[in-house]
Amino acid sequence: MKMNMNKKNLIYLSSAFLGGVLLVFAIIYFSAQGIMMKEKQLNISFAEADTLFQQTTIAKGWKVVTVHDMQATMKKNGKDVKSIKVYELCHPEHAYKVLSQDAERIVSSLMPCRVSIYEKSNGKTYVSWMNTGLLGSLMKGVVPEVMKDASRESEEIISVLLSK
Repeated sequence: MKMNMNKKNLIYLSSAFLGGVLLVFAIIYFSAQGIMMKEKQLNISFAEADTLFQQTTIAKGWKVVTVHDMQATMKKNGKDVKSIKVYELCHPEHAYKVLSQDAERIVSSLMPCRVSIYEKSNGKTYVSWMNTGLLGSLMKGVVPEVMKDASRESEEIISVLLSK
């Protein structure tokens, strides 16, 4: 009888632990979009946001490396989507701190920083970006500092859009 009780307790304990782990994973999964990816609705048109974003980026010392017009790309492939542009941004000083060191170059696949401006079916314009500060905090070397600075500065650029 004692052995059965221990097995029973072990089963209950294991079940509770597994349930807790599943709950934590579910919370992380369903909240990841609000943690790792950020999105804000804008009070200006897509065209205004496009122009203002590029001007502000350059004024803040960043470079607009490439603009991917995803609506045009999709149209070339026979697909119709609402306006969407993905901007690749680079701050040469930040990039140099990472790219000049062999041990840090592994994060180059996350470079350059990206921001998207798009329309949704509700007719509103949105901006989205990755929480690079949070992502950087999971790394080592100079990367956490660089990604924290890049995150702060890119959010300053985005805040200009949000203030309109």
